[in-house]
Amino acid sequence: MKILVTGGAGFIGRWVVKELLSRGHEVIAYDNLSSGSPKNILEFSDNKKFSFVKADILNSKKLARIFKGIKVCIHLAAQINVQKSIDNPRETFQINIVGTYNLLEMCRRHDTKLVFVSTCMVYDSAKKAAISETHPLKPKSPYASSKLAGEELVLSYFRTYGLPVVVTRPFNTYGPYQRSDAEGGVVSIFIREKLEGKPITVFGDGKQTRDLLYVEDCADFLFRAMSNKKAVGEVINAGTGQDISINRLAFLICRDKKRIRHVRHPHPQAEIRKLVCDYSKAKKLLGWRPKTDLNQGIKKTTEWMKSITG
Repeated sequence: MKILVTGGAGFIGRWVVKELLSRGHEVIAYDNLSSGSPKNILEFSDNKKFSFVKADILNSKKLARIFKGIKVCIHLAAQINVQKSIDNPRETFQINIVGTYNLLEMCRRHDTKLVFVSTCMVYDSAKKAAISETHPLKPKSPYASSKLAGEELVLSYFRTYGLPVVVTRPFNTYGPYQRSDAEGGVVSIFIREKLEGKPITVFGDGKQTRDLLYVEDCADFLFRAMSNKKAVGEVINAGTGQDISINRLAFLICRDKKRIRHVRHPHPQAEIRKLVCDYSKAKKLLGWRPKTDLNQGIKKTTEWMKSITG
């Protein structure tokens, strides 16, 4: 099939591209490179089934020119930085909601399946049980609310027009190619700080927990969600079913409590105290389960980060 991956030069996007190419599909990565990088997709440049388009999902004319023959669109392009969404909600809503609308219209015109990649941040904090797809929703930032609005928009096209769509909610994804600056993920940031000999910086008390999903497991999940007809019209979680506190994660990476430094949380109002995924629906519907445990994932990510820093 000919498949469009928006945000295809980003962290998760490049792994989705890799997964699709490995299965023989023709792939177009569509990315404005605001957070993605040409380096992420360099290894695919000689693949005749791969092409890259530098463009924005807000550019309807550019989308229209490349959409012919597209059978599936995996939609990862988004403004994902929580602090930026707090500082400039308008930009976040424009990209994450209007951009999604533009893609939906293209999909409707060409009868293209859409896989929408949302976030676990739409949920309220976990209580005693893990978070299933029926768990209460409580977006605590403009970013999270924009993704939830995107979900509802996508599902409305399924209900109104019969457009084949899938809404996915991966939990906190990490691994090689993730940025390790302020817009990156906690695992990559902690590893970078360790490798640079800096203190491991923990926001707040560090007791907040995360369910950390290795990126290749996430790409496999998105491929299965794309491929399985039973997923159409569904909302599906992906995670490991285990959470870890940020304090414990910091120690797991640096192995020295003296190197862990707690600082004031930059946006405590947007913090979710406990995130742990119930992925039983993905297991039952898609036959999916995570394969990479946290220690393996940290090791692979550390090795990759060492390789790029020399």
